[in-house]
Amino acid sequence: MGKNLQTGDRLRPIDLARGHGLSTQAIRNYEEAGILPAAGRTSHGYRTYTPLHALALGAFLALLPGHGHQRSTSIMRAVNEGEIDEALRLIDEGHAQLLDDRRTLQAVESALRDLEPAAASGPDAESSPGGTFIGPLAGQLGIRSATLRKWERAGLVRPRRDPRTGYRVFDEADVRDARLAHQLRRGGYLLEQIAPLIAQVRAAGGREPLEAALGDWRGRLSARGRAMLTGAAGLEAYLRERGSRVSP
Repeated sequence: MGKNLQTGDRLRPIDLARGHGLSTQAIRNYEEAGILPAAGRTSHGYRTYTPLHALALGAFLALLPGHGHQRSTSIMRAVNEGEIDEALRLIDEGHAQLLDDRRTLQAVESALRDLEPAAASGPDAESSPGGTFIGPLAGQLGIRSATLRKWERAGLVRPRRDPRTGYRVFDEADVRDARLAHQLRRGGYLLEQIAPLIAQVRAAGGREPLEAALGDWRGRLSARGRAMLTGAAGLEAYLRERGSRVSP
């Protein structure tokens, strides 16, 4: 590609790099990675690019914010190898991941909304001030004590031990985490999916700070969705220019 060009069609690596604040080495790396089609060569062996290469570079850079470097590279490589169905599959995969992330966010938001004020812990909890024993908490949630012990092993709750009896004692944060885990389990989430969400609650410092973090999360998902639209437009422009060189 690019060997039978008119002089005005030829672009040097610096011409491609300059418009995007890249180095000429980055352009060469992109070509070697398959992100750009193979460059033509002058009689002296210098690389020459064309407006088609410029479109390929623009498509890749447009894909990056929505799909990330690895998937964007794979998409461009598939296109340049004529594997359009594979490129479209990778794009679909990115959209599916975004949808899954949205559903996870919605599940956390729903679980937080559904959290009810903790019920009275009962007389058993009074023997350990500032906490609730496993039995009363399991009763409040309508689950077995064995389930709470399983959640502890999975890192969803982290009760302390009563120094006199050795019994598990769940403080206010543990009760919150147990209730959140219960809501997410009812929503069909697996323990390994819940654990990082509970960790986010702890890192945020509780429910109220987490709600602000969820707002940021929602904003990032929206930005990613719009970036995917921009990336799709850039890729479509590149595909259109390639014309008959690729399958429709």
